[in-house]
Amino acid sequence: MELRLDGTHYPLETLGPGKRLGVWFQGCSLACAGCMSRHTWDPEAGTPATVSAVLALWRRALAEGADGLTVSGGEPLQQAPALMELLAGAARLRDGARRHEGSAGPHPADLLVYTGHEPGELTPERWTALGGADAVITGRFRVAEPTRLAWRGSANQRIVPLTPLGAARYAPYLDRESPGPRLQTAPAEDGGLRLYGVPLRGELTALERWLKQSGVALTERSWRP
Repeated sequence: MELRLDGTHYPLETLGPGKRLGVWFQGCSLACAGCMSRHTWDPEAGTPATVSAVLALWRRALAEGADGLTVSGGEPLQQAPALMELLAGAARLRDGARRHEGSAGPHPADLLVYTGHEPGELTPERWTALGGADAVITGRFRVAEPTRLAWRGSANQRIVPLTPLGAARYAPYLDRESPGPRLQTAPAEDGGLRLYGVPLRGELTALERWLKQSGVALTERSWRP
């Protein structure tokens, strides 16, 4: 099955516990004010890919000891069939690797999905697409409601465990601050700079200021119109 991606990254350490494979779906009609990833809104932008290609990255990440998979965007539920197939395939690979290698560590790798939809907007069809996830983080980003809660950008957003594994991994963080850094940087293939994570209010402006003082001028910013 085909899908459209903004990109992938491993190891991601700012959107869920441990080292994770991050997958960002392209396209979002929710268009939250203050979103740091405006470049993911256009459904025609990004890069075409296949679910099987993403699962190959997940297989490699599992072999390297990944703690989980995080799917964000964009809005993953705008490509619901591809999301459902990706999560189902990722769970099969995770469970297969677990059986093959034996029980290593306290928990198998978990599957986490970010959606901007509020819980009341999750129709049966959307819940079906999320069926393979161990946890989901719900809710629009609201720039006027900043928070320090782990892996969330605004205070209204909620971590919802969906499986016993999700409860075991995420219950300790429902009302806790982020256990590590909130932003992670990595070079992009086009020579730019990628930022991964959920910054605190003012953190991106402070980063711009610091870069400018260091002699680095940003020509484009994903968080500006």
